[in-house]
Amino acid sequence: MNTKLNNRPLYEDVADRLREQIFAKQLAPGSWLDEQSLAEQFGISRTPMREAIKVLASEGLVTIKMRRGAYVTEVAKKDLEQIFCVLTLLEGEAARETAAKATEEELNQLDYWHHRLEKAAADRDIEQFFEINGKFHELIQEIAGNRWMNGVIADLRKVLKLHRKDSLMSTGRLQNSLIEQRAILNALLKRDQAGAETAMRKHLTRGLEALK
Repeated sequence: MNTKLNNRPLYEDVADRLREQIFAKQLAPGSWLDEQSLAEQFGISRTPMREAIKVLASEGLVTIKMRRGAYVTEVAKKDLEQIFCVLTLLEGEAARETAAKATEEELNQLDYWHHRLEKAAADRDIEQFFEINGKFHELIQEIAGNRWMNGVIADLRKVLKLHRKDSLMSTGRLQNSLIEQRAILNALLKRDQAGAETAMRKHLTRGLEALK
């Protein structure tokens, strides 16, 4: 039986495409999102475009200004500091929880992703490093198993994705990031809860310093 109930809503696909354009800087921070023009470009009506923009606004990637429309979010220095303050607390706790409850198989998975991170760093492949780094952190959060905390982290990281690649371009940051993540992994493999939390917090604090 063919049913449309399982089909993904159009606005979600549109949101994905807009999100990709924002991350690729095709839609630059601060730029106005012209609903009509974008709808015509995508070959859709304004309704799913409007719904897609609302999705991105809920994620913090788009800012809706009263009587002025929607704009790609510009992340100010103060915003970065506040975001990292929250992430440091939450991801530090996720690392602590993971050290306490990870299975041997899950620790092996973390080790696997870190090896891939090492290779990306050796190849100076920023795009690959950034992608694998995300998977490493996501796995830690998944193992920690707090879906409410993970939802907040995911939304904050979407906003940070507007700038995080820039931090890796600074002199020595790629190698330093790798060293910091190795410290996180080593603490997790030892099931050192306090050590894992401290290593994660240091990693995020230095990430903010690199962005500054």
